[in-house]
Amino acid sequence: MGLIRLLMHDPVLFCLLVPILLYSVILHEVAHGAMALLFGDDTARRYGRLTLNPVPHIDPIGALALLLAGFGWAKPVPVNYNALRNSRFGLVAVSLAGCVTNILIATIAIFLLQVLAASMNDITRELLSTIAQINIILGAFNLIPIPPLDGSRILTAFLPPSAQFRLAAIEPYGFFILIILLFSGLLNNVIAFIESGIYGVIGLLLGHSP
Repeated sequence: MGLIRLLMHDPVLFCLLVPILLYSVILHEVAHGAMALLFGDDTARRYGRLTLNPVPHIDPIGALALLLAGFGWAKPVPVNYNALRNSRFGLVAVSLAGCVTNILIATIAIFLLQVLAASMNDITRELLSTIAQINIILGAFNLIPIPPLDGSRILTAFLPPSAQFRLAAIEPYGFFILIILLFSGLLNNVIAFIESGIYGVIGLLLGHSP
């Protein structure tokens, strides 16, 4: 759902939703930096990125994508993967941290939808539903194993060095590859598959299917 259309249709919901979704992508990046710090890399802290102040995090193109397409991104938090203790596990933990954060945000939104369903008004219901939906999309998209997305970092941790090198070699072209695959629809089934897995995880966290 493009947020520009929402602005035309329901400006109140738009004003409530935009800062929450903005912080969904910011928290995604802060989680990467915080997890990296936990594993011994203080790069994000030194660059002032372990903050909830949105200014250091906002990526103009990512913010525009959030408004137009309903999902976006913040500036990637700098991480020195060579400085991580327990490098393979550290790489996986740092790479997963952002997606796990989005899944937890979606879980909280779904939990509130279920617990407060009888008493909430339409705006609150739509707000929570959209927060859950977009955070699940953010989590699923970032788990795609194409550089520079988090899924490619996770995959790297389990590849032999030669395959790691080949995967890293396509990173400069990764953004363009993703755009082509997204607009061609070739990623639709992949994203839907990852989303179904995320819904399954949320169901386990909540004790039933969401």
